[in-house]
Amino acid sequence: MEHKKDILTLEDCKVLVDNFYDKVRKDPLIGPIFDGIIRDKWPEHLEKMYRFWQTVLLEDHTYFGSPFPPHANLPVDWHHFEKWLELFNQTIDEHFTGDKATEARWRANKMAEMFNFKIQYYKNNQARPLF
Repeated sequence: MEHKKDILTLEDCKVLVDNFYDKVRKDPLIGPIFDGIIRDKWPEHLEKMYRFWQTVLLEDHTYFGSPFPPHANLPVDWHHFEKWLELFNQTIDEHFTGDKATEARWRANKMAEMFNFKIQYYKNNQARPLF
């Protein structure tokens, strides 16, 4: 059995991202959406996610960009985000414990809420996100 620890290093972020996206890709609800958009660019996507979580959780600023625009036109609603959060929280529970793990859960929840709100707004209005 793996000893759980907090998310403190880039390697920990990689464990989180790799195990989370393994779950995502196998999930019948959200896996096809991710695979349909990312296609053969999974290594690049994972690298970007390592940098994103390293920046968010470790305050080591290696991610530059705007995370929302690539998601603006996804064919998703709240139940997709619920599945995303379920898989994310399962991954945290399986591998980590501590303050940063708690923060990761909180940040993922806030991102899901914000992304869902913005996606629904753009679906229902003429406005388009700034890219």
